[in-house]
Amino acid sequence: MSALNPLIADALVPAADAKVQFKHGFFTRQGGVSQGLYSSLNVGLGSQDDSAKVIENRNRICAHLGGTRLVTGHQTHSHITAYVGADATHSPQADALVTDQPGIVLGVLSADCVPVLLADKQAGIIATAHAGWRGAHDNIIASVVNEMLARGGQRHTIQAVVGPAISQAAYEVGAEFVARFAESYHDDADLFIAAERPDHAMFDLTGFVMRQLRRAEVAATLMDVCTYQHEQQFFSYRRTTHFGERDYGRQLSAICLR
Repeated sequence: MSALNPLIADALVPAADAKVQFKHGFFTRQGGVSQGLYSSLNVGLGSQDDSAKVIENRNRICAHLGGTRLVTGHQTHSHITAYVGADATHSPQADALVTDQPGIVLGVLSADCVPVLLADKQAGIIATAHAGWRGAHDNIIASVVNEMLARGGQRHTIQAVVGPAISQAAYEVGAEFVARFAESYHDDADLFIAAERPDHAMFDLTGFVMRQLRRAEVAATLMDVCTYQHEQQFFSYRRTTHFGERDYGRQLSAICLR
């Protein structure tokens, strides 16, 4: 069994003497207790994995970040953001979460969709966002940033990091998908390139999320790691589909105020 070894973004590492301290990690699929298709750090309670093992995996991540409890949203590919207070006792039906409460680990599940971690290092506000194509299109990014502002954050002090997700080289979409984006985001047509199959294109989802962050006027960095291509490190819904596997695990990206 390997130890937890999440990817760390320098942009989200506070200075040692900073007033606001927090810890984060873009966790891989390694370091847990799940087996088989779910090996080994599967955090998806919606998968067919043994729920006791999933809970153990989630507890390990919470402990690794020094939190008292882990909160993840019931993700529905929406643009809904929920605030997580000190007395929160359930998983909100939302694709983005915001808190200013120390000890709460906010987590976002993904298996190709884009996980985004955000922090206002001055105001002491953290957030997570799950940006699949639908949530990104409907602007989950504006939703989560606006909630951070409503809690006292400021655009110029918010830092966002776009974590591991499916890359353009692995994300083929159909003509209806392209048309939908063209109708709403005609300035982003360059994020599509022709695919080998007729009437299909390859879409740069992480590039689009980065543009949404810039449109929200917050600083953002991209990790540029593909979940589809790195089978040993990450779960991937699309890879599972291509391989004809019966189910797939989910990895977690998380952040916690200390």
